[in-house]
Amino acid sequence: MNPSSSTSDLPSANVTEAQPDPVVSTSQLVQRHLNRVREFYDCAPVRPQWAARQYRRLLSHYYNLLIAPSASVLEIGCGGGDLLALIRAGRRVGVDLSAKRIEAARQQVPDAEFYVQAGEELSLEGKFDVIIISDTLNLAADVQQLLERLHGVATPDTRLLINFQNTLWRPFLSLAQALGLKAAQPQNSWLASADVRNLLRLADWEVVLDQNRILVPSPVLGLGSLVNRWLAPLLQWFCLTIFFVARPQPRTPRRARTVSVVIPARNEAGNIEAAVQRTPELGAGTELIFVEGNSTDHTWAEIQRVAAAYPQRNIRILQQPGRGKGDAVRAGFAVASGDILMILDADLTMPPEELPKFYAVLASGRAEFANGVRLVYPMEQEAMQFANLCANKAFGLIFSWLLGQPVKDTLCGTKVLARAHYERVAANRTYFGDFDPFGDFDLLFGAAKLNLKIADVPIRYQDRTYGTTNIQRWRHGWLLLRMVMFAARKLKFV
Repeated sequence: MNPSSSTSDLPSANVTEAQPDPVVSTSQLVQRHLNRVREFYDCAPVRPQWAARQYRRLLSHYYNLLIAPSASVLEIGCGGGDLLALIRAGRRVGVDLSAKRIEAARQQVPDAEFYVQAGEELSLEGKFDVIIISDTLNLAADVQQLLERLHGVATPDTRLLINFQNTLWRPFLSLAQALGLKAAQPQNSWLASADVRNLLRLADWEVVLDQNRILVPSPVLGLGSLVNRWLAPLLQWFCLTIFFVARPQPRTPRRARTVSVVIPARNEAGNIEAAVQRTPELGAGTELIFVEGNSTDHTWAEIQRVAAAYPQRNIRILQQPGRGKGDAVRAGFAVASGDILMILDADLTMPPEELPKFYAVLASGRAEFANGVRLVYPMEQEAMQFANLCANKAFGLIFSWLLGQPVKDTLCGTKVLARAHYERVAANRTYFGDFDPFGDFDLLFGAAKLNLKIADVPIRYQDRTYGTTNIQRWRHGWLLLRMVMFAARKLKFV
């Protein structure tokens, strides 16, 4: 033996060679995490603490603003049914991986349906209008797998509503848990907004809007509701709860659809024939609907003449029952037969040749509401006065904040949406009331309330070639300011 050799170099009967850890598959990792979460909630108290119940009430208030009362709703991770019990919906279904909590949910909400399932393993029959994931996304074993699984119970019109807690609040919530003011939770993630947005994109969900709510999660000397209603919209970075609304990413081309182009016309006799000549045939067929509105020139006679002169075009004509462009648009939409509804102002400052752009947005599924924008490309010299341009830009910024989606030009007359979606807007009109003489905001607010995906479509704005504008700058400007305050109270400060 080499005298320099150490006994530590020699193999020992009592020492075994280190072995690598066994390979664990992704599915095993997911199952292991789900088992830990299931065991935790099977042992934890089912009855939530007082503060948690108050927080659920706040959440339900905002969810009920986003959900139609007739909708079918599925909640992933419903727990004991505390939130689902407060949701107004035509059908309510909840799933949770804890059998103990599902039993409690069945007792609390006997008219709802409940199933013991994890979101990552979701297997249900049927489709749902709304899917809710409330404060449970951080507990998921695999968020992307969960989100992908949801496509099996979704339609193209399904809305996925997610809320999770702002990472800024993490120290305060940890302190509340340590003091016993907040219930303990199993080990979980802390997803930031960018993480959730990215995971939704990876799982083929498109974010429609996101908004932060709730500065005070429970009543404090009766001031909680006031703070949450009036201050939270102004201090969104500091809010506790982040809401995301998403829709399934369109995957396949959609069939060609028929189109109805509604053309409100007041004192536009010189533009009627050009509107027929310049409006292209779209999709599976185009219907032109002229709605004459209390003209002092010969517009109605010209509409009748042009309709007779172009029998090859599908033209319908009528006179509006009331006054204002909004009334004319509603009258035209009421008789429209197309799958897609468009508004084209009879002054033709929005060139009819641009309408295929709007059709393509809806037919492809890239958006559900197309809004014309005059403020991107250079416009002709007399198309818009400088004061009007500044006002339009300002209103665009304000309404983008109010609606939660970018809308650069609220006053462009061209608005396009599916007839099925318009019918839902009309059915929900009582929430806002009959307040809009222009018709633009009735549609924009209604689309935002239904969480429709809005897309701006830039167009080249042109000078008028006949007549004068029906817009009265100061009177209508004051009316717009009143509508801003009205929209803020209905959409933001709620």
